[in-house]
Amino acid sequence: MNEIDSLTPRQIVTELDKYIIGQKDAKRNVAIALRNRIRRMMVKSEIQKDIVPNNILLIGSTGVGKTEIARRLAKIANAPFTKVEASKFTEVGYVGRDVESMVRDLVEQAVHLVREIKNEAVKIKAAEAVEEIILDILIPPVKSAGFARAIPVDTDLEGEPSSDADLNERTRDRFREKLRNGELDDRKIEINVKASSSVGIGMIGNGMMDDASMAGLQDMISGMMPKKTKKRKLSIAEARKVLLEEEVSKLVDFDEVKEEAIKLAENNGIIFIDEIDKIASKSGKGGGGPDVSREGVQRDLLPIVEGSAVSTKYGVVNTDHVLFIAAGAFHVSKPSDLIPELQGRFPIRVELQSLTQEDFSRILREPKNALTKQYQALFEAEQVSLEFSEDSIEEIARIAFVINQEVENIGARRLHTVMSHLLNDFLFEVPDVIEPNSKIMVTREMVLDRLNSLVKNRDLSQYIL
Repeated sequence: MNEIDSLTPRQIVTELDKYIIGQKDAKRNVAIALRNRIRRMMVKSEIQKDIVPNNILLIGSTGVGKTEIARRLAKIANAPFTKVEASKFTEVGYVGRDVESMVRDLVEQAVHLVREIKNEAVKIKAAEAVEEIILDILIPPVKSAGFARAIPVDTDLEGEPSSDADLNERTRDRFREKLRNGELDDRKIEINVKASSSVGIGMIGNGMMDDASMAGLQDMISGMMPKKTKKRKLSIAEARKVLLEEEVSKLVDFDEVKEEAIKLAENNGIIFIDEIDKIASKSGKGGGGPDVSREGVQRDLLPIVEGSAVSTKYGVVNTDHVLFIAAGAFHVSKPSDLIPELQGRFPIRVELQSLTQEDFSRILREPKNALTKQYQALFEAEQVSLEFSEDSIEEIARIAFVINQEVENIGARRLHTVMSHLLNDFLFEVPDVIEPNSKIMVTREMVLDRLNSLVKNRDLSQYIL
């Protein structure tokens, strides 16, 4: 957490620049929002609990980076993050997802994050315990004078053992060394593992119970069931993984995990609500029809965004300090079509710019996860070298830009269509025709030859994602 606390807005933008091209305004606003949360935690006075986050509304067409900005921001902050689509929710009384489920999803993410940190902290101790369990199976400890060895003892041990206990200890040390060196990994042993007790309560409630109640009931019934174990014969390498999970879960206090997860979700959680324009009533239309349901979803969303207590299976979560980032294309409707109360809860509005040909060119070159780098990694896995000339990248960017203008602007996602069309033949021929240690050079001529038909043919419906 100390590393995150030291991140300045400029450093956050620099981190976002590694994956997202352009959109300077959006990056600046989310960086300030993230830094403000760190600042709030530094405030020592009573006013700390009254400082609420400024939720952000990102406006821009598909494929310009709205979701990616939010997702990368959560990774930088190491914060629980959940993405939901507003169009999946329905008004209370209709069949569909309950708006509170987004908070439950957020808490699940927080529990996962905290559990991973706790597991990492006890892994060394758990590994030592697993080592002892495996050694106990291989060389049972001496219990009485009538102790019989489970396996023959190596005879090349130096010196004569003074007793069975001494011999046993020296043998264990020898086997411990072999275990650590991986010499015994293929050897089969029999271990006791917890049998999964699957409780079939899927039909209980018949749709009358919400997700939290259903999960709580399932946990309660599972807790009441007797814990069964079963014997499994596994190689030592596999047994080590199974036993490590069990030992880690014994060492981690789950009540502590739940408390920390709820605190993390409340103070650091980020909920990204996509397609919020789909629940906005279109301009100039009166009530009636589906618009009533749309406004109903907005009214249901309002208390969550304003701040309310939501019951989850891990405890009650307060959403006062959760950062909400909403996004929508707003092609048909506009932000002012949202109900005024909801508009007021997203005070910061950022319009994302449509991507230019130059942006496409940079997207293919600069980000850490650029498409060109992804395809190079795929070919490299087959020991085939893939290289792009500078003018080939410019040509791919130009073609993607032209198709976006002529058919449908789907932003950077168009590059996936174009790259797939360009390289699919090569991907099909590796490794049968194009053998390992071959080299493929993508040139401007090759791009024109393979992709010109896309630009010339006006009926491009088969290429629209």
